[in-house]
Amino acid sequence: MAKVKIKTNKSASKRFRKTATGKIRRYKAYKSHLLSKKSSKRKRNLRKAALVSGADAKRIKRLIPNA
Repeated sequence: MAKVKIKTNKSASKRFRKTATGKIRRYKAYKSHLLSKKSSKRKRNLRKAALVSGADAKRIKRLIPNA
């Protein structure tokens, strides 16, 4: 019998992307509201994407197997 395919978790697929080398890219939190008290430098750095830590990457790869 063939293995059952794992469904892609749609909420995770909208939040995370795989890079060409197989790492997981994410966007930073704290960028949606209460922006007036945050400095321009802080807001600018929140725009940049970051990589998911290695501890979490395995779980997220299971959520987005072929994304």
